[in-house]
Amino acid sequence: MKNHTTCFFVACMAGLALVARADVSLNPISTYATGIFDEGAAETVAYDNASRRLFVTNAEENSLDVLDISDPANPVLLKKVDLVPYGDGVNSVAVKKGLVAVACQADPKQDPGTVVFLDADGGFISSVTAGALPDMLIFTPNGEKVLVANEGEPDDDYVVDPEGSVSIIDLAGGAEQLTQADVKTVSFTSFNPLKNRLRRAQVRIYGPNATVARDLEPEYIALSEDGKTAFVTLQENNAIAIIDVERAKVTQIKSLGYKWHVLPGNGLDASDKDDGIHIENWPVAGMLQPDAIASYTVRGKNYYVIANEGDSRDYDGFSEEIDIADLELSGWLTNRFPNIQNDEYLGRLGTTTEPPFGTYDGVSYALVSYGARSFSILDERGRRVFDSGDDFERITAEAIPEFFNATNDKNKFDNRSDNKGPEPEGVVVGKVEGRFYAFVGLERVGGVMVYDVSNPRRPEFVEYYNNRDFTRDVESPEAGDLGPEGLAFIAAGDSPSGVPLLVVANEVSGTTTIYEVLSSK
Repeated sequence: MKNHTTCFFVACMAGLALVARADVSLNPISTYATGIFDEGAAETVAYDNASRRLFVTNAEENSLDVLDISDPANPVLLKKVDLVPYGDGVNSVAVKKGLVAVACQADPKQDPGTVVFLDADGGFISSVTAGALPDMLIFTPNGEKVLVANEGEPDDDYVVDPEGSVSIIDLAGGAEQLTQADVKTVSFTSFNPLKNRLRRAQVRIYGPNATVARDLEPEYIALSEDGKTAFVTLQENNAIAIIDVERAKVTQIKSLGYKWHVLPGNGLDASDKDDGIHIENWPVAGMLQPDAIASYTVRGKNYYVIANEGDSRDYDGFSEEIDIADLELSGWLTNRFPNIQNDEYLGRLGTTTEPPFGTYDGVSYALVSYGARSFSILDERGRRVFDSGDDFERITAEAIPEFFNATNDKNKFDNRSDNKGPEPEGVVVGKVEGRFYAFVGLERVGGVMVYDVSNPRRPEFVEYYNNRDFTRDVESPEAGDLGPEGLAFIAAGDSPSGVPLLVVANEVSGTTTIYEVLSSK
């Protein structure tokens, strides 16, 4: 399912690039730095082409940073919009035709949150109530609706567990006239009687005493080209929900299946205690558990790109986290792989006390891990048509062998191999010179993977660019970008410079970096 290509290195002033094809390349031209380290000071980003402004969520200050990028090489902070009056924390931002939508959580976050509408100057227009913990939000292509993923996370004691949902806000009458009557809630309660059927279909429903609606946690939304269908990632549940937007109804909940790491091309480095880079095949099923999702259309068909990050539930009242070393394994596993639970093999690999395949009298017969360390492409029916396999670990191993699988707040070799590896999180798709490219951010080791996805079934690796200096202290400005979170693509026709741009918000370094997407054609 993958297309391997020969790569070569390009030295850069502020980072490094591993290049497979020379059709497009990333060139960092500027960075806006908040100076705030490891507090989520730059998480999600959206662009308004009319005002030529970026809007960046700053969780540490509960504000929206408004940047003028009329000159993309010199971003200027125009203002900080205080969001404290609207909620206890900002989670996401989206922009359409000068209208800015911001998702704000409540205090406590299990209460209904708020979606605030602002003009491009940050002026308040209106607000409505959404579901519990409104996270990502997105405008429909025509700008007449906003969809909001209400994650509905439980409290730390796992006593209060609100239902996950999706809010659909109708803007046909204008944001100025918006009322609560314009908000429809897409609920999952109709699936509550189907809990056992969903579990048999490998949808993870496993929270303590949870109904289906309480257990599902909508994370991210992508829309079909006509805006009539929404694909919603349910990260912890390793599933997607497909929503009919016009009917405000969930039509399907579908498991995303697994990455079988035992198969050729699907290896992983599973240990941070193996004193090297060892990308190997193991009898482990990786749960895809995507965070971000993006859509694009090829020959009239919609495709959805998912970043297979992985995520666990870890609360005081309930935690599923456990290492494979601490499981009781079946004889067929220990007989065939007698050292499998050693730290240098699979012993350190993070797994779950709630395996989707179940256990028998507490004995595990199959092993699973969080995330797939890859990106995948789904068709309109939610079927996987491509997965990048072990590309990400092999590419980063070649590009930065001394800091392979380092995390985003330490320059330490191999310290994330036992826990989701490079951890792809953000993804966006853009069109350059008639071809589609997926840009995937790696949350831990950093950097952006670029793939040509014009043929959804046969994408090709183009470039890996990491704007991070591993020789610098992570808390210094010279360290560069740490923890890429949100990505935005600006097409050439919308770009202030006429050159396509990629914008990356980095939550650990608190930086927002603008790249030119240069084409050799």
